Amino acid sequence: MLLRKAATAILLVLALLALGTLGYTFIEGWNWFESLYMTVITITTVGYKEVHPLDRAGMAFTIFLILFSLGIVFYILNLGAKMVVEGELTDFLGRRKVEKRIRNLVNHYIVCGYGRMGKIISREFKHKGVPFIVIEKEPLVTGMETDGLLYIQGDATRDDILREAGIESAAGLVSVLPTDAENLYVVLTAKGINPDLRVVARAGEEGSEQKLLRAGADKVVSPYHIGGLRIAHTILKPAVCDFIEFATKAGNIDLQMEEITVQGGSPIIGKSLEESNMGRNLGIIIVGINKPGGGQMIFNPTSRTVLERDDVLIALGDVKQLGRLESMARGRP
Repeated sequence: MLLRKAATAILLVLALLALGTLGYTFIEGWNWFESLYMTVITITTVGYKEVHPLDRAGMAFTIFLILFSLGIVFYILNLGAKMVVEGELTDFLGRRKVEKRIRNLVNHYIVCGYGRMGKIISREFKHKGVPFIVIEKEPLVTGMETDGLLYIQGDATRDDILREAGIESAAGLVSVLPTDAENLYVVLTAKGINPDLRVVARAGEEGSEQKLLRAGADKVVSPYHIGGLRIAHTILKPAVCDFIEFATKAGNIDLQMEEITVQGGSPIIGKSLEESNMGRNLGIIIVGINKPGGGQMIFNPTSRTVLERDDVLIALGDVKQLGRLESMARGRP
């Protein structure tokens, strides 16, 4: 809309210059440069110096040109004032800044759908400092909820929208659209563009989970199934549920459960859990170890369990100490 209005204003100015130049050329018989010069000093009301004396026809044309140009100038000024007052210019410049930030995203996550689940996922990503972008078909209401949020308004099932969100350089995608059919289409489209992308999809109906997995989803989550189990366990095992909620709640400063990947160059590679002194020095409990290459998950590993590169540690402990463990796992001092 803004570009169309700007293009209209430019075309009107060019048309006005062309009209004045042609008018003076045919009426007065001047060359095109003299006619253009006369047109410019007339419509800008400078009146610096006439090229040649005007005859009666030239004077009449000059009067018409001045009145006509005043109308166009007032129209353009009104157009510019409306763009500023209605915020179109600010929105345009802000959108250009957002588009630049989107183009610079690498190893980010794409959240398809900004409903109730999408908002929770985005809030967790933001809290963890994970780079992400949201795709939502409906226009978002600006305010505190979208403050600093990178989002694209569009259909996440379309190739061009996913490419605009930088799917080729993304680390993962979460599809939580309203229907299973839309989520299935997103999974197929996303995997077709970037086969290495990690995709997590929501399944609403029974039986949709297998279809989404066959379509290429790495993980499928059924909120109703998980919610039902959680309610049942809250009744049957309240202490266990309270502990899990306490350990996984975002913003909890006392205790957290995190997954930490052992990277190349880490001093703990080739050492056992006992030799790494995680429990003794950091007070951290390693609940499980997920072996690389889709290997087995070792639950409650013993002190003799040897750590390897690309092991994913499921660690439980104080937030500060978990940060120290993460630095060790990355090979940082």
